[in-house]
Amino acid sequence: MQLTKKISIAAPIFLMLTACGSKPALAPVTLTEQQNKLFQQSCQTCHANAASPAPQMGDINAWEKRIEKGLPVLVQNAMQGFNAMPAGGLCTICTPEDFEAMIRYMATAQTSTQNK
Repeated sequence: MQLTKKISIAAPIFLMLTACGSKPALAPVTLTEQQNKLFQQSCQTCHANAASPAPQMGDINAWEKRIEKGLPVLVQNAMQGFNAMPAGGLCTICTPEDFEAMIRYMATAQTSTQNK
């Protein structure tokens, strides 16, 4: 019975410690037809243009730093503008849910720009 008690105490501590070392990750998402149109009309202008300083679609290294801030912060930045990004990221009709989906889409895309 002592072993069970030690395991029940050690397990949560182990899980907390392993979580500390893991990097935040976003689950991939498939855009709706409407979100895909919005992406093509707005996000793609900067996030699929290597001449732009914006984090490029699928560039894991660029997105990783941003994901660490948390998805709510990224959505807020997209809506309010951040650094060179204009408020709304050129999308005047995007909802917070649209921004979240498009951020997930860009950050998890499998493209040739990964791990630059």
